[in-house]
Amino acid sequence: MQEFAIAPAGLKPLGFVLPIGLVLLGIFSLFAVSVIAANGARFQITSEGLRLRGDLYGRFIPVSNLRLDGARRVDLSRATELAPRRRTMGATYPGFRAGWFRLANGEKALLYLTDGQKAVYIPTTEGYSLLLSPDDPDAFLAALKAGPGSRVP
Repeated sequence: MQEFAIAPAGLKPLGFVLPIGLVLLGIFSLFAVSVIAANGARFQITSEGLRLRGDLYGRFIPVSNLRLDGARRVDLSRATELAPRRRTMGATYPGFRAGWFRLANGEKALLYLTDGQKAVYIPTTEGYSLLLSPDDPDAFLAALKAGPGSRVP
């Protein structure tokens, strides 16, 4: 019996496998950041505005850009016009939605949403609204509406 090894393939397959591997690594990294953000997102109210911390969609929104007169607590099972309908750029998996979405009423919204029954809706002057799930929506809304420099017990 004679046995022969396969001829070495050279570096050609690497030119095919390496880009696919890098794309998959990038997708996995974005997913990992999103999963970590689901448990680590924070909403900070300061005298200057509202800071959303968590993932790629976090940002600072000056108080002058928040339409606080329209901010309210919502239950998305009742306020169906505000329910997220279409994700345009973001992450969605059971129990967590973050990023840019279109609402049922056609409005563009930035979401950090884990519980549709404990959501806070905040319109802005920037052409989009916020739909957030703070752990205590009533205290969050009271602090937001109290104004710069105020403290809510």
